[in-house]
Amino acid sequence: MPAAERRTALIAAAVHEFAHGGLHGTSVQSISQRVGVAQPYVFALFGNKRELFLAALDRSFEMVADTFRRAAHDYAEGRAPADCDDALEAMGRAYRELLASDRDYLMLQHQSYAACCDDDAVRTLVRQRYARLVALAGELSGAPPERLDDFFRAGMALNVAAALGVEDLSAGCPWMREQIG
Repeated sequence: MPAAERRTALIAAAVHEFAHGGLHGTSVQSISQRVGVAQPYVFALFGNKRELFLAALDRSFEMVADTFRRAAHDYAEGRAPADCDDALEAMGRAYRELLASDRDYLMLQHQSYAACCDDDAVRTLVRQRYARLVALAGELSGAPPERLDDFFRAGMALNVAAALGVEDLSAGCPWMREQIG
């Protein structure tokens, strides 16, 4: 298998492993075993574990960006759900579908925010990619800054709800009443 294909396979394996163990709790050995390569080969391609984590994060953000692009394109071509009012709403629905269909990307997002606390390189990449994602959503939708702020706040709430395995985070919703019951 060519190095470019192995690199892609290692990033996919890293997305899965880091999603479950985070930067510090995941071994490069577990990632290399998932792909069937020796651990030194991983270091030859990525240098160190942090570089592999950053590549996985970059892939995660690109997955969300691709989801936004497809949804906006589908909206512009008239292929969005009939009750979608605009491209931003279509992007939000597509994002919800991504969260439901691929929990690894969801959990990797959570791991990325946690890793920002004590790693400047991770924080720098996550800030850059998050800012680019906000800019992309603005470009694709034409939405004003205030609406983009609401959109991304709602997206963060969706991430938390998806991680908790619930649909609703509102005060007094059934699962909350049950928990404090």
